[in-house]
Amino acid sequence: MDYLFPPLQQAAVPIAGGTACFPVHRIYCVGRNYVEHAKEMGWTGREPPFFFMKPADAVLPVLAGSVGEMPYPPMTVNLHHEVELVVAIGRGGKNITSEEALSHIWGYAVGLDMTRRDLQAEAKDQGRPWCTAKGFDFSAPIGQIHRADTVQGIGQASISLNVNGQSRQDSDTGKLIWSLAEIIACLSELYTLQPGDLIFTGTPAGVAAVQRGDVLEASISGLSDLKIKMV
Repeated sequence: MDYLFPPLQQAAVPIAGGTACFPVHRIYCVGRNYVEHAKEMGWTGREPPFFFMKPADAVLPVLAGSVGEMPYPPMTVNLHHEVELVVAIGRGGKNITSEEALSHIWGYAVGLDMTRRDLQAEAKDQGRPWCTAKGFDFSAPIGQIHRADTVQGIGQASISLNVNGQSRQDSDTGKLIWSLAEIIACLSELYTLQPGDLIFTGTPAGVAAVQRGDVLEASISGLSDLKIKMV
């Protein structure tokens, strides 16, 4: 097949314990999936899950032990961090049942859903999409992906984020409103999931602004830490 110009390089995330990379197809994100975060954003209760997306090339892959550099994005003065457990889909499908859902997971990683909160608030006020608030360049920093069969206790794992050594977010994945199986099942009713899809599963309370020069350290027990510096 001839192309008008060379296709862009495939977005990919390194896999822990080897040299292979996980090719990214789509990035799905779940909104307000921890009770305390929902409350701090002005919501309560177990509302039906909702989703938004980021471009595949929004990933900013960071190897374990290294510090990734994330450029502070333009058109915002209120950039927020949101630490999240990321699910990597290895087997696609649609109308997947909750009972089958976990078998579609290839692996897990630590991710950050970086958000231009001021643009998001403006979009909400005007009833407009969140695309510019959520889907900008480098808005999805992510650590190495670990194979699911090498990770124990991911359903009750500690999840935390420090900024410049100070704790900002501290919770555990057992406090997800919608479980991993429920997320996959619901999402597969809306889209046909494909190998290479990433699902950012929601963030706990404590989201706040970061500035240039800040160092963010995101952790989930059993997974490689994710460390980035805002530049």
